[in-house]
Amino acid sequence: MTRPIGIDLFAGAGGLSLGFESAGFDVVAAVEIDPIHCAAHEFNFPLCATVCKSVVDTTGAELRQRAGIGQRDVDVVFGGAPCQGFSLIGKRALEDPRNHLVHHFVRIVTELRPKYFVFENVKGLTLGQHKRFLQEVVEAFQNQGYTVLLPYRVLNAREHGVPQDRKRLFLIGAREGLPLPSYPAAGTGATVAEAIGDLPEAEGFPELWSSDAVRARFRKRSRYAAVLRNEVVDDADFSHPRRFDASMLTSSALTEHTELSRRRFAETAQGKVEPVSRFLKLDPAGVCNTLRAGTASDRGAFTSPRPIHPHSPRVITVREAARLHSYPDWFRFHVTKWHGFRQIGNSVPPLLGRAVAAELVRAMGIVPARPRSERELGNTQLLGMTMDEAARHFGVSNQVISKRRIPHRQPAAAATAGAQLNLIDQAEYA
Repeated sequence: MTRPIGIDLFAGAGGLSLGFESAGFDVVAAVEIDPIHCAAHEFNFPLCATVCKSVVDTTGAELRQRAGIGQRDVDVVFGGAPCQGFSLIGKRALEDPRNHLVHHFVRIVTELRPKYFVFENVKGLTLGQHKRFLQEVVEAFQNQGYTVLLPYRVLNAREHGVPQDRKRLFLIGAREGLPLPSYPAAGTGATVAEAIGDLPEAEGFPELWSSDAVRARFRKRSRYAAVLRNEVVDDADFSHPRRFDASMLTSSALTEHTELSRRRFAETAQGKVEPVSRFLKLDPAGVCNTLRAGTASDRGAFTSPRPIHPHSPRVITVREAARLHSYPDWFRFHVTKWHGFRQIGNSVPPLLGRAVAAELVRAMGIVPARPRSERELGNTQLLGMTMDEAARHFGVSNQVISKRRIPHRQPAAAATAGAQLNLIDQAEYA
């Protein structure tokens, strides 16, 4: 059976790509400006055309050509365009150059004329004056022949199977004459313990001080974890199974902490915020707080606060964050913690994306089928590329993303810097 096809704009490492694939779509092209993110996307989706460039310089015709789909009807275009979400006085928001990426999202949808679009963004667009901007986006799609599902909705990932409190706006539209989907009904999510309780203690492996992967034995698994390890069939998952070595603990490079930091972490109660670092110590019976990406390279490369492991005096690893984000264990991220956490924090949890995408499949009247044959993942060298190497791989300038700058620590600021803990630890930037 021919599966419906989708195109991902602002794809990052591929959270929404995986969500739509697991709902029954084949993602045929993905656009992302950051070569490091493109390399991770290519590794995880080697049969998808990864287009490493800005959407500003991308056309619908180019995407058709790169995806090799000719004039085939595109079923859905989806993505989360970064935006400022406010208007200049006397101007429409979509004319504000700070919101040009949203304008180009609308443009590419107009050029491709997909049956459906899904626009994902921060919940703040629904508040205060930002609602004016969102209304302009709705009107722009309506003017191009799309019926928009209103009222738009903010969905919380924790109500769609994800052990994380994360709210995101979803705006959905259908080409005029096609049935509108519904928003997915709220359900429940897993707990922190169910998500990461089976993972081996990373600090038990000295190799993880210099590598992000090691062969390890896993503990007894919850159903949630067993699904992410491909050991239990998820009846709602229609993604292509990937071939991977389940005996490997991946994306688990360790973070160095001072003994003082460790003592403070250990003394913090589960579910409470450690007062000096302001890091949350995870409650095994609860859910994770929103995982964030941190600032971009051109703004100092600061990491966002990472949760403290519920039982070990350390922050969580990239793999633990991935589990809390609903990524399966075959899904890999850049080998460095900084890029790995960025790729997770910037992405939509796959299970949340699947919940939305499944409603589109239902509206289309499609009964999805689970592919039987396994797919190979990409070359692992993609996961260790520097920015220069990734840029060369995709044939783009290494200046497309501003160079990463490590902030210099001044001795006089030692007390303040120490209070910020891992935000200034050199190991955090490895």
